Order: sequence, then C-alpha cells, then structure tokens
Amino acid sequence: MWFYIIKIWIHGENYNDLIHYIHFYNKVTRNCELINAADNYVVGDPNNARENYYGSFFDSYCPDKNCDTDDKKVISTFITLLKYFEDDENDLESDKIVEYAILWLINKLHQKIENETIMFDYFYNDYIESNSQYKNNISTDSKINKDIIEKQIRSMNIDIKDISNFYDAFKSLCNMYSEFDPDKKQCKTCLENAGDLFEKYEKLKNALDINKGSSYYKLLSSLSNDYKNFEQLYNMACDNSSPLVACPRSSVTKNTLITIGIIFVAASILLGVSYKYSLFGFRKRSQKQHLREKLKK
Repeated sequence: MWFYIIKIWIHGENYNDLIHYIHFYNKVTRNCELINAADNYVVGDPNNARENYYGSFFDSYCPDKNCDTDDKKVISTFITLLKYFEDDENDLESDKIVEYAILWLINKLHQKIENETIMFDYFYNDYIESNSQYKNNISTDSKINKDIIEKQIRSMNIDIKDISNFYDAFKSLCNMYSEFDPDKKQCKTCLENAGDLFEKYEKLKNALDINKGSSYYKLLSSLSNDYKNFEQLYNMACDNSSPLVACPRSSVTKNTLITIGIIFVAASILLGVSYKYSLFGFRKRSQKQHLREKLKK
C-alpha cells in the first residue's frame, strides 16, 4: 500500500479512486476464492482434508440437516454463498452478488443435466424456493432477499446451457484477478488467463444473438463492466506503461498479442441484433418432467 501512496504523491493521482479499486480487487478476489472453494466442495475428493474443511462451512444449510447427495450439497452451498456475501458487508451491489451466486448454481445444474434444454426458473421454483432452509434463512427484510433473487432469476431465465457458458467466462476473469496482485506490483508482459477470457468472450459473441435489453445482453454487459474495473486497477498499478494484453494462444491469437480492451468494444455493435431462436417456445411440462427425472438419478 505504501508504494501506491508514494506514487500518488509523485504523480498526483486520485487517492480515492485508487483506494476504491484496491478495495474492489480485494472484495472480488475473496469472492472468487469462495466460488472456487464451493466448486471443490460439491465435486471434490471427500478424503481431501482441505475440502473437508470447506465442507463444514458449506453444509450448514443442507435440507433435513443431511448433505448425503450432490443435489443437497448444491442447494446448501447456494444458500451459504448468499448468506456469506450478505454478512460480509460486501460493497458490491446486491444484484451483482446474487448474480455471482446464481451463475454458480446454474453451472452446477448444467453439469447435472447436460444436453437438456431446461429453463432455470423451473429448477428454482421446484427445488430451491420450496426448501425449508431457504425459506428460513433468506428473509424479505435482509440486504439479499427473495425479491432481489427472483428479479435476477427472471432476468436470467434463458437456457441453462447458455448461462453456464457465461459462468465459464466470469471464472476466467476471476483467474485474471488471481494472476495479478496489485500489492506486489506484478505488471506482466501478458496475462495467461486474459487469452482464455478472450476465447470465451468470442465464443459467446459468435454463438448468441444479443440485442439490447435481452438476458444475454445484460450478462455480457456485466462481464464487460467487471473487466473494465480490472483494467482500471491494472492501469493504475502499472502506470499505464504495460498495456493489458493476452498472452498468445495459437487457436485464436495466432502468435499476436491482443489488447484485451478491444474485445469488449463489439458489445455496442450487438445492440441491434435480434435473437435467432425464440426462448419461449419450449414445452413447459416436458421440461419439468426431464428435470425431475434427471435429478432423481
């Protein structure tokens, strides 16, 4: 931290802005670490002492106080994430916190029911909202309440498979935060995980038609805004002398360093593009039946 105070004194930079981005970095990094721990708890090795340590944290809200299935682990972990983000006095907006938790939950659900077309609100209504632990611990008067959660779910009510792809992109951004430590002034010539983020962003942009106001557009905008916060912190820490670039990845970059900032410019071009496929033509009864059968297995 003293490095940045001296830097502000020499260069006359805005102290409040720098503190804001350092604080944001610490918050996001801690949240990303928690998400990674949640992944390991659900699918990890039960004999691993480190994962068992996290298990005692994530199994606090198991249905019937018994996490004997992956489905129960997922539900308990989802509630734990919401409660942790709330109790941590997180400065991130409530909508953003809920978005992270929902993206994690959807990714886990997608791993369970691959190759099926399922809308997330069906799973939420049948398996989360009716859960007694959820009812007892997610109150209507708390920072993160049912109204905020259900608002986010309605805005993200698209195919689980598509939302899971957004989760993968957000995880790449999380890895960028882990790769760069502003307190150590690690200004690398390129960031390995930036190339991974670029690939996933390109895949999302090319696979989906995105118009303004759509669920896809909102998620892409959220990803873009989170990246911009990272970029501003990087530029402050590195004196803007080392442009934020992705390390070459042969399948996409063809041995050329790509300035990451340009990959999000395309978002504005996508405003007028309409959906290729209707999101509302699915048969609701068959979806619910498929979901119940899959989760029973």
